[in-house]
Amino acid sequence: MSKLVTIYGGSGFVGRYIVQRMAKAGWRVRVAVRRPNEALFVKPYGVTGQVEPVLCNIRDDASVAAAMSGADAVVNCVGIANEVGKNTFDDVHSDGAERVARIAAETGVGRMVHISAIGADAESDWIYARSKAAGEAGVLAHMPDAVILRPSVVFGSEDKFFNFFANLTRFGPVLPITGGKTLFQPVYVEDVARAAAAGVVGDAAPGVYELGGPDVINLRDLMAEMLGEIRRRRLVLNMPFWVARMMAFGFDMMQVMSFGLITNAVLTRDQVRGLRNDVNVSEGAKGLADLGIVPVPMESVLPDYLWRFRPSGQYDAIKESARKLRT
Repeated sequence: MSKLVTIYGGSGFVGRYIVQRMAKAGWRVRVAVRRPNEALFVKPYGVTGQVEPVLCNIRDDASVAAAMSGADAVVNCVGIANEVGKNTFDDVHSDGAERVARIAAETGVGRMVHISAIGADAESDWIYARSKAAGEAGVLAHMPDAVILRPSVVFGSEDKFFNFFANLTRFGPVLPITGGKTLFQPVYVEDVARAAAAGVVGDAAPGVYELGGPDVINLRDLMAEMLGEIRRRRLVLNMPFWVARMMAFGFDMMQVMSFGLITNAVLTRDQVRGLRNDVNVSEGAKGLADLGIVPVPMESVLPDYLWRFRPSGQYDAIKESARKLRT
């Protein structure tokens, strides 16, 4: 019988790509999610019965253990960008990650891959980064041979980075950002999935890997590249951090006053803190090259999914060609 891997958060942006890779490699895949009925789209990633979504709440021991039953390997890629209700950074990134590792150790699971983030730092004033660091420590305490992956900002068809900013360009001539000089090293989601798969099958040595693409670029220049891809002219306005904090406070309070009915998906105060920190691979860190992976550049992928934000969408290239025709 083929081996079984349980992927916590396997229906998310990064998780679904890991699911696809493991299914193609012949593994049975159990996708542990809070709402299995909303994750049915993963079933066709494999043959009938190969990929199955199951109910799991990463905050509950029994739930995590049930989803892990019989697994040969586990991958934890559960993560949140904003605290909503009971899903706090500590509960999800710290306690949740440690829970998965502890139960994996108790049940004799052979391998664990944990998706963290570049910038994880126990001393950071960025709450997200502190919780990621605590999660890593919890994983290593129980699974010292785990493979921990720290990607920079991840891009791909379903990303919440380029898609978010490209969508903002539809609402006016100004594209507001903050932290314009902050460095990023965007990494393609398929490269992250390849790294995770290497950890599952044992092709990656235990340890921490920082994953970044071939380009180290600041946020302002990233926006310029995106605008070039979507054929739009916008004034990129780099707001001072104090202005961004005021705006983020307003969005956060809107979420609080609505008791979570309105989720702050724009900008939080903790994200403003994060934008003060560069998100690129640190010098001397193990990375994609150590896994035998050549990173895919942004320019070869962005046109494949950002075309829909162009003024004429899929017809924009045709119109450009038509303008060049001689009358």
